[in-house]
Amino acid sequence: MNISNVLNIKNIKLNMTAKTKEEAIEELADLLVLDGAVTHKDVFLKDVWLREEQGSTGFENHIAIPHGKSAGVAHTALAIGRTQHQIPWETMDGSDVRCVILFAVCLVDQNATHIRLLSQVSGSLADEEIIEKLLKENDPQKIIDLLLPQDEGINA
Repeated sequence: MNISNVLNIKNIKLNMTAKTKEEAIEELADLLVLDGAVTHKDVFLKDVWLREEQGSTGFENHIAIPHGKSAGVAHTALAIGRTQHQIPWETMDGSDVRCVILFAVCLVDQNATHIRLLSQVSGSLADEEIIEKLLKENDPQKIIDLLLPQDEGINA
């Protein structure tokens, strides 16, 4: 399973209104509910916050990757949101967040699939050029393409 199996353009919101970490996670969870990936939003959000208590999911370079493994998730999916303003978040480099990648993981995928997807996204985010494009790109399909492993991208 790769990013193109769990992320579609309906779950990318490039003009989030959220001003806080809580609002950002809620706003992206709403996209996943509309898409049918999350069937019990309250259960899913509880699991996201339980995970967040274990350690912040703030990455670096204005990116956060909150995630929840939950019985409230019907099928594993991602949602990506971006703001024009910065959201306070505990990150590895102390930067505020402008892009949030929310993972909703169904229990059947909680081990191997979850780790593989997280690894794919983290691998993409290790490239500063990809991060720069992720923070500026306005075409949702191109954002999906940025997160695909290089050998599966459009230019392969």
